[in-house]
Amino acid sequence: MAEVYDTSEFRNGLKILVDGEPFEIVEFQHVKPGKGSAFVRTRIRNLITGRVLEPTFKSGDKVGRPDMEEKEMQYLYKEGEHYVFMDVKTYEQTHINETSLKEAKNFLKENMTARILFWNGRAIAVELPNAVELRVKKCDPGVRGDTVSGAMKPATLETGFTLNVPLFINEGDILKIDTRTGQYLTRVG
Repeated sequence: MAEVYDTSEFRNGLKILVDGEPFEIVEFQHVKPGKGSAFVRTRIRNLITGRVLEPTFKSGDKVGRPDMEEKEMQYLYKEGEHYVFMDVKTYEQTHINETSLKEAKNFLKENMTARILFWNGRAIAVELPNAVELRVKKCDPGVRGDTVSGAMKPATLETGFTLNVPLFINEGDILKIDTRTGQYLTRVG
């Protein structure tokens, strides 16, 4: 029999199997009403489609444990619609399509290490470090005297991703970018 989780084992970030698909628990709440049996109210996110559901489980219900594996892999290069990653332990290469990468593709640089989540042998999610350093490839020069507090301008990074940065940023600068929000953090060099 496949491994299962009891509702008492629920925690944020736990990966569970619902209707044959992998989900991650975003939040949960154990509810004990004065009358009737206890239950668990949850909010779960599908790891393949990203869709969020809010099912309720009876206390003591069992849910499946998805057959998942997480590997540390190094990004090598882009080949057409696919991104090629190499397992840092076995040197085995894996092709991952753009839809599985989601927003991570905006911050991938060659030789960058990422954690890849596999379900049934298929890559379904990529987790990058919280911040990456990328070079500004193109941006308009800041106008002298234009010092409006908090003013921003668009800048295109070496990966092709465009974001808003402060006016003092120039082409060639290296910026630290938050991979979770896609926002500028600071200038590194």
